[in-house]
Amino acid sequence: MSDATAIAGALGAALVFGVSTVADQRSTKRVKSRGPTSPKIFLDLVRQPLWIASVGGTLLGFALQVLALRFGPLALVEPILVCDLIFAVLINTFLRRTWDTKLISGVAATVLGVAGFLAVARPTAGNTSVGFIVVLPLAAGLAAGIFGCLVVARRSDALRPLALALACGINYGVAAFLVKVVVSPHHGGLVGILTNWPIYALAVVGPVGYLFNETAFQQGTLIAPVLSIITVCDPLISIALAYLWLNEKLSSSPAAIVGEILFLALMIVGIVSVAERAPHVTQQHMQRSESP
Repeated sequence: MSDATAIAGALGAALVFGVSTVADQRSTKRVKSRGPTSPKIFLDLVRQPLWIASVGGTLLGFALQVLALRFGPLALVEPILVCDLIFAVLINTFLRRTWDTKLISGVAATVLGVAGFLAVARPTAGNTSVGFIVVLPLAAGLAAGIFGCLVVARRSDALRPLALALACGINYGVAAFLVKVVVSPHHGGLVGILTNWPIYALAVVGPVGYLFNETAFQQGTLIAPVLSIITVCDPLISIALAYLWLNEKLSSSPAAIVGEILFLALMIVGIVSVAERAPHVTQQHMQRSESP
């Protein structure tokens, strides 16, 4: 019953996130074009009811994600959340009437990859109590990953968007891990949550990930690869952390491991294909076609 609730919550979150993405993208087209770092765009957007709705949808989606993580393993919930990209692309495609074989194939590959992985891996719930001792290796790994990405971003203009996207995906994966720990019943209510370290780590990791997300998209190029990297890294990092520190188990027979790898690879191929039709990418293509 708990897994069913988690699956329903994760699918609901993915749907709401997908709708919010489309609403956000369409609302930004209704306001004056601003510089890539100008905060004035928020003053314009706040007057757009569609943008306000997209923000509310994002909050609702996060609440559903929290609900899903409260009842199900991290390794079960996070792969399902990649479906937000599918929902966003399908809604955007329906509105634009631009169906094609590559899109359908990408959606099918992503869904089959996620479903196949979960069917073979059969993630089981593990521990929800993580001691403070985890902070040191987690912080060291996160810092090393981000530092490496920033070094690449500084040294190569061509690879900068991809490096920033990787940093974002790493942060989002860690943030999902922290959310899972925060919503653990082990904390025993609000007082327990506020007196334990995960909520404060989440307050740092979440905004930093969002900053990398915005910075990566501000580069104006390689939007589809950027979106692909962020979408893929989130569940992969989450699954790894769940295995290492939450003791969530996946099927570990040789055949199961091969199947898990193959289905994850299929999911990645599907995400890369679907990302080409994402609302952000569609908007970029339209802007290029309209430029002299």
